[in-house]
Amino acid sequence: MGRSLFISFEGIDGCGKSTQIRLLNEYLKGKGYDVLLTREPGGSVISEKIRAMLLDKANSDMTDVTEALLYAAARDQLVNTVIIPALEEGKIVLCDRFVDSSEAYQGFGRRLGSEYILDINRRILDHLPDITFYFKLTPEEAQRRISNMKRDTDRLEEAGISFFERTNEGFNTIAERDSDRIVTLNAGDTIENIHQKITDIVDDYLNR
Repeated sequence: MGRSLFISFEGIDGCGKSTQIRLLNEYLKGKGYDVLLTREPGGSVISEKIRAMLLDKANSDMTDVTEALLYAAARDQLVNTVIIPALEEGKIVLCDRFVDSSEAYQGFGRRLGSEYILDINRRILDHLPDITFYFKLTPEEAQRRISNMKRDTDRLEEAGISFFERTNEGFNTIAERDSDRIVTLNAGDTIENIHQKITDIVDDYLNR
C-alpha cells in the first residue's frame, strides 16, 4: 500500500508519545502499510552522533545557541537522507519529535525565541508533517512519570521544572497557532483511548 504520509509526535518528556508511536507503527504495519519509524534528534548515522552530544550530561557547558544549531543540523540530515526518500517511496513516516520540539524547548525553554528557531530551520519548513499529535500534560505530572521510570536522565531532562514549564507553554502556544496541523490529545487519558483516537484520525486521512 503506497500512500505516503508524514506524522510527528510531540510533547514534553514523559508525556507518553513514545508508547503511542510504537502502537501506531504496529497498527499500520498490521494493515499492510510500509512504515518508517524514526526519531529526533537521530534517525541517521550522523544525526545519532549529534544526538549523543546533545544528551550527554558531560556537555553541561554547551551554550543554548550551540544546542539549537545542533538540533537543526541533525534534523536537516534526517529530512534529506531519510524522511524525504521514504515519502518519495510511498511510505508512512512516523517521527518521534520534529521542529515543534525545537521551537518549544529551545525557543521557549531556552528563551531563544520562535523567530530564531524557525529561521535556523528554514530549510526544512517546506517538509512539515501532514499530521502532528501533541500529547498535552502538565510539567509536574511529566516529571513524576520520568522519576518513576527508574533510568538515568539525560542533559535536557535535568534542566529543571521552570525550564519545562516554559517548554510546556511553548507547546501549547504552537498547538493553538498551528491547529490545522496539530491534534492536541489529553496525555492523561488511558493508553487505549489515546491509541483509538489516533488510529481514527489516521485512518480517516488515509481513506480520503
